[in-house]
Amino acid sequence: MVAKSLRKIKQFVIIPLGCSSPGAYNANVATDKIAMTRRFSFFLRLPIILFLAHVYAALRLAAAAPAGAARWITVAALLLVYLLILAGFFTRRSVGSALGDAIAWAGFLSLGLFSWLLVLTFLRDVLLLLVTIAIAVRSEVISDPLFHLIHTTSAMAVPVLSLTAVFLGLLNARRLARVVDVEVRLPALPEALQGFTIVQVSDLHIGPTIKQRYVDAVVDAVNRLSPDIIALTGDLVDGGVARLAKDISPLARLKARHGIYAVTGNHEYYSGAEQWVAEFRRLGLDVLMNQHRILSYQGAMLVVAGVTDFGARGFDASQASDPATALSGAPAGAAVKILLAHQPRTAPAAAAAGFDLQLSGHTHGGQFWPWKYLVPLQQPFVDGLHRHGRMAVYVSRGTGYWGPPMRLGARSEITRIRLAGN
Repeated sequence: MVAKSLRKIKQFVIIPLGCSSPGAYNANVATDKIAMTRRFSFFLRLPIILFLAHVYAALRLAAAAPAGAARWITVAALLLVYLLILAGFFTRRSVGSALGDAIAWAGFLSLGLFSWLLVLTFLRDVLLLLVTIAIAVRSEVISDPLFHLIHTTSAMAVPVLSLTAVFLGLLNARRLARVVDVEVRLPALPEALQGFTIVQVSDLHIGPTIKQRYVDAVVDAVNRLSPDIIALTGDLVDGGVARLAKDISPLARLKARHGIYAVTGNHEYYSGAEQWVAEFRRLGLDVLMNQHRILSYQGAMLVVAGVTDFGARGFDASQASDPATALSGAPAGAAVKILLAHQPRTAPAAAAAGFDLQLSGHTHGGQFWPWKYLVPLQQPFVDGLHRHGRMAVYVSRGTGYWGPPMRLGARSEITRIRLAGN
């Protein structure tokens, strides 16, 4: 009897705020378990994949080092990088604490360094293979001393170039995002909407390395542009509300004549989307979850809609991304229909629903070389302005960064979009 009573008390005491019943709580728990299982599976595979990649780099670089201490130092250095990367990933729940953030900094810098080490080691092997083939075809072209010089020098170049890239990438990433002006031409745009401005901020990733100071600077830069509307296209945070509430608080100062609209990205779901949506709304952001708003601008009607992240279904089936639902009930005679969707791959469904313009982020423009070339494996567009049928799609490179505090070849941006007629 006592045990049964305790179970009942426990059932009701631990129901989170916002769950109106034990049934709702149980549904949330089931969804959370699915999401946690997927993430746990990923984190089980991650150390193995990283370890194998480190073994490859260690074997190739150590083999080129002089026998003895130099080889052991090479292996030890790569082992340290491996351990720091894992520490950075597994302190995710400590984001916001001084120790947790310090470990995250070390881990993400190590991840950026190893990314370059791995890519350059692979490119070095390609170079050596080509040299070997050249020797086999015409042995007189490359002498043994020259091959040995290429072999040794290229191995030394890998860590030097990697450290240089990390340093330059860090400088680029930590600079305030630049303002990028984009003109989007839409057919039959009414005269009243010519020059209508949207300022887009995406992928801020406020968390262990992006803090209140940077967010303040972004807000100041956005407000100076005096936009008609502000669009926040997801992945604003990396961590829980309790630890990051102070860092995200400057968003409450955003100002736009016709509203500040936001949508969820995949990282909101990693960090507790329900709590973050409530916090965003408390800060004055209009979070659109498969919803729309109707604006009247100088006598013309404009629809601003937003969908949940493309992968939201995996966390909560009731939040599956749905552009058609987002536009449902909107006036058919609206001059322009704009969709905020975190991932570019929402475009086919958005175009089919009847949108004129989709604003997205997620890709970071690849963030740093050479990863932009892998983005098309998952997304139809990497960055910039594109067309999907009659619909225009703009993909931001992001206003912050994720993981390694590095950007090379893909500067962060605050985007000012102006509508224009054809």
